[in-house]
Amino acid sequence: ELERNMVRVETVALSKGLPPEVITVLLDLALSLNAGTANCTRVLKFLIPATVVPQEAIVKGVSWLCVGKMPMNAQVRAANYYFFFQCPFICHLLYLLTMREHVHPYRVRKLLDIQAKMGRQPFLTQLLALYKVFRPDLVTLSLPSRVRTGFKNHNSTWKVALSAVQRKNKGAVLVDQSLSLDVKEKPSSRKRKLHHLAIPPLTSAFDSNSSKKVLRLQELRSFKELLENIHNIELPAQMGSLLGSALALHYLDCVQDESAFLRLNFWLGHSLQEEFLLCPVDGSSDNTSEACRFLSTILFSQQFLQEGFSSTESFLYKFLSVWDGCLLRPQILDLLSDIPLMPSFCEYMHKLLFEPLKQLYFTSTVFFKVCMLFFVFLSVCLTMTLSGFMDSVMELVRFVGLLASEGLRLESCHVLLLNQTLAFYETVCDMFLKFSLPLIIMPPAGVFYPALFATDSVSVDRLGYIMYRYRKNLTLAKKQEQQREQTFHISRNTYKEFNRNLQAMVNSMWNSWWCVPGSEIEIDKDLIALSKVAEPWCRFDLIHHPALFSYAIEFHQRTGKYWNWYMEFLFNQGFYGLNNFIQTNTGHGSTLNSQEDGQPKSQP
Repeated sequence: ELERNMVRVETVALSKGLPPEVITVLLDLALSLNAGTANCTRVLKFLIPATVVPQEAIVKGVSWLCVGKMPMNAQVRAANYYFFFQCPFICHLLYLLTMREHVHPYRVRKLLDIQAKMGRQPFLTQLLALYKVFRPDLVTLSLPSRVRTGFKNHNSTWKVALSAVQRKNKGAVLVDQSLSLDVKEKPSSRKRKLHHLAIPPLTSAFDSNSSKKVLRLQELRSFKELLENIHNIELPAQMGSLLGSALALHYLDCVQDESAFLRLNFWLGHSLQEEFLLCPVDGSSDNTSEACRFLSTILFSQQFLQEGFSSTESFLYKFLSVWDGCLLRPQILDLLSDIPLMPSFCEYMHKLLFEPLKQLYFTSTVFFKVCMLFFVFLSVCLTMTLSGFMDSVMELVRFVGLLASEGLRLESCHVLLLNQTLAFYETVCDMFLKFSLPLIIMPPAGVFYPALFATDSVSVDRLGYIMYRYRKNLTLAKKQEQQREQTFHISRNTYKEFNRNLQAMVNSMWNSWWCVPGSEIEIDKDLIALSKVAEPWCRFDLIHHPALFSYAIEFHQRTGKYWNWYMEFLFNQGFYGLNNFIQTNTGHGSTLNSQEDGQPKSQP
């Protein structure tokens, strides 16, 4: 009979939740152990409130915990903490509450004694690390420089069940809360019970009555006040509130308090984990807009501080494995571009970043492909500007080359994707001259030839500019190598690759012979004959190229057939990239080259 009733109550709890008075009765039954230890744990697992947990139940629960009658696992299940220092939950609570003035020798000694008995537990190490940040003179123990969070998300199954019930009973919860509160200043600030994506307001951690002059961050009104009281400012109770205040971010940037960053990263990591991984945004307009504002605030804070939060970086690596590429795309891509690509990260870059992005890239629309290329473009610019780490830059550029080549093949050389790719290589081609990086990386064949044979004139002109700048960079690098000893050396393969591309482009556009025997684009003569195209060898020169043919027709209708006049006409249409390329590699440009008799030369 007991089992039958347990199953019945459990079914109701998991489907609809339990009313407040039933929560009180069942909690008292479980913690008293009148139904046995096994049933005690089972009851605690399905204590899922339909609306709210009454105050009476909390008081009784704490009372039973103080009795010490229950087994340890039941105590943890009941309230997520117990009054023994060994418990990870109480360490977690202390971690959130501890401030510099709370760290005393006797507390450090007690914590070290417990660690000596229990061994190096993650939650103890995390709390010791915080103590060492505040008082390094008291904690002489060697600790890892970057301690991973030691506070795990316990009872995740129970939390998921609770979340499901609360979503079903959303209306009842809101009605109950509205009846129990006399004053509601901002009724729309919390629309969900479990999701708290709003940045908390600045509030003091403690009401200190000490003689020491303490100024709370929320009392500051100007940057001048901040500077005058920089050493007497008290950190807020909720570290997340720093993200909503420009003055608070100024303070964080000025004092460089490691404990403040530690607490802020913990709060931020917990919020991102709970809201986006354990309880993902469901896609409704309210939830999406709230999440968008939250991530935008994080982006603003990171850009203000000019560095990313480690908790945001850790979250992104996990989120990429479940991201559909659509939800909050601008914010996620912007956050990804803030990841610092340090040399030590190169060995993990493929697994944590490149592989998830490749899966999304190859299965998404052309618009997403363009957005992703733009994101990597920003990452490359940031890495070159701020760090200059050559290995990271090289990996990123090669990654873009792979994505662009396959993307252009999959999307049939879509003009938008091609132009975004060429915009990226307009920066890459100048890495040596503009960023002083001893690195020159040529675009792969899957990018070069689609641009060379593109049907839009903008892509062909941009390719001309890119090849012109590559020549400038390589010429200067070669000159510096010959003049003095260098600590770097441009690979011979790079010169060979550039010369091969240069030959293909000059042969196609100037020499009217795009299919050179022995080149990468050599095509069998019999196959060309099957196309029945007249004079196929000149179909990609400056006159017959599909991207320029309309200009040749317009010139012919207006003027005539003089070659130099056509070049002047063509380059005056704004094709500065092609003009520089032709002038540098053939000696001809947009200026009229007259013969001795003053007449322009006709095309040979």
